[in-house]
Amino acid sequence: MFSVLILTLNEERDLPRCLASASDCDDVVVLDSGSTDRTIELARAAGARVFTRRFDDFAAQRNYAQREIPFRYPWVFHLDADEQLNPELVAECQIAAARTDLDGFLVAPRMLWAGRWIPRCTDFPAWQARFVRAPQFEFIQVGHGQREAPHMRTARLSANYLHDLSSGGEAEWLDKHRRYARAEAHAHLVSAAGSSITDLFSGERLVRRRALKRLSYSLPGRPFLRFTYQYFLRLGFLDGVAGLRYCRLLARYEGFTSAELHRLRARTS
Repeated sequence: MFSVLILTLNEERDLPRCLASASDCDDVVVLDSGSTDRTIELARAAGARVFTRRFDDFAAQRNYAQREIPFRYPWVFHLDADEQLNPELVAECQIAAARTDLDGFLVAPRMLWAGRWIPRCTDFPAWQARFVRAPQFEFIQVGHGQREAPHMRTARLSANYLHDLSSGGEAEWLDKHRRYARAEAHAHLVSAAGSSITDLFSGERLVRRRALKRLSYSLPGRPFLRFTYQYFLRLGFLDGVAGLRYCRLLARYEGFTSAELHRLRARTS
């Protein structure tokens, strides 16, 4: 078996579905960042153990859980409240938990918009470190999210978890991505000096994807380029109306990030 960790902050809308997806796991832990709604009440009613910690960033939050929370099992699946496990992934994790030669597994989410999977618009498979050993696995903060530390020994799982991108509607998505844009802009300015053009030609798809993202920050007209890339070059139009709506939102997100980069560069010039 394995444990499940769910990060929360005012998640009473999404948490019940997330908890239900983990109902076959007998060690579900919620790490809350100070909810003022019914999040903690719902978590405890479902049998989850609840811990609290003020949020600073995703990597620090997950690393705190890894090192300070006494999980029942050595392997932990990390979820956000708008994400869900599925039976295929649970079964694969139960088998993978027998491994002792790895620190963690990367898992690709199936991202949904308005109930539809939009693989092309979301660059599926976009691998995330989610099934990891505690306490040794370490996350690092990159932009608004987290990534595995470079020295972690990882492999990949074939099953996917679900991520509902549209649970709060477009207005909530945009508000959240305004905050993400600030973090992304700060992270890019810090990391750009250490990047290498040779990463664009790496044999690892994930390395190439991250290098292309860094390069994109130096290009003009990024909102238009992002829409063109996701909707046409990545065949996002095949994801239907949901894909069109999501690609338009991605273009707006790039606009937020570009504006923040301009502001930061102007302040330091």
